[in-house]
Amino acid sequence: MQEQTRRRFMVSTAAAVAGLCVSRNVQADQSKKLKGMTLGFSTYGMKVLKTEAALEHIAKIGFDAVEMTVRADWDSAPGNMDAKRRTSIRNQLKDGGLELSSFMEHLYPSDNDAEHAKGLERLKGVIEMAYDLSPDDPPLIQTVFGGRDWEKRKNMFLDRLGDWAELGEKNKIVFAIKPHRGGALSKPSEAVWLIGQLKNTPWVRMVYDYSHYAFRDMPMDDTIKTALPITAHIAAKDTIMKDGRTQFVLPGESGNFDFKSLLQQFHKGGYRGDISCEVSGQVWSQKGYDPIAAAKTCYKNMSAYFQSAGVPRRRLG
Repeated sequence: MQEQTRRRFMVSTAAAVAGLCVSRNVQADQSKKLKGMTLGFSTYGMKVLKTEAALEHIAKIGFDAVEMTVRADWDSAPGNMDAKRRTSIRNQLKDGGLELSSFMEHLYPSDNDAEHAKGLERLKGVIEMAYDLSPDDPPLIQTVFGGRDWEKRKNMFLDRLGDWAELGEKNKIVFAIKPHRGGALSKPSEAVWLIGQLKNTPWVRMVYDYSHYAFRDMPMDDTIKTALPITAHIAAKDTIMKDGRTQFVLPGESGNFDFKSLLQQFHKGGYRGDISCEVSGQVWSQKGYDPIAAAKTCYKNMSAYFQSAGVPRRRLG
């Protein structure tokens, strides 16, 4: 995004916040508009299943919401979803009582102008499908940023993110950026900086995932305090230290994370979005992995945390 364009965006943002009808993820005070959070599951952990089968299992297990993975190599990528199939899946979501909370896209910002333009076109296709599947309340679109070296890349990130924000404003849809262990964008404070440079635009928010901050001298309470004002989506998975390296596991498996406190703090702070169970590729790529069993374990562990935390859940239907 050119500097002049970024300045125009910054000037227009305040008016956009006041005047546009926005999704549930950027409402000024979610706590007054929605009761409880949703407990969801991401189809990222069900790559071997057709989307329809994944949704059926997710609903039967008892989840309230679903994050659909729409990357190009997934069954639910826009190119694999013609109009008839989109209508069918929209009806399946409604009949199953599932909120469509998020699309996992994972499009890395590029310093190459041609690649950036190509990425914007790709996002337009994802936005179109978001409205096809949930026309009244489209899911947010989340991504990590990849790369290395925050200081060298942060201005490029800001430039590209400004264009995404304009696309979000035009289409009334939220992009959520995810600080990721090992990536150039890896801390909540860095997401705060990017969004702050764009005058706290409501069209760019953050995905909170403590598994990427654990074992990095980043206490959970501190990261929640930093992230809560800009968090639109929460991914739930777990991390252990094995042979001197971190390894992702299913949420609740390590016993190291205080998910009860996490739920209570976000709920008290007004968050009313999704708590989406995410199965890491480190887990689902293992021989013998069973996506249905994994989803059931996630539900058992996280539903118990909801209950012990005293945080209400909501479900469609």
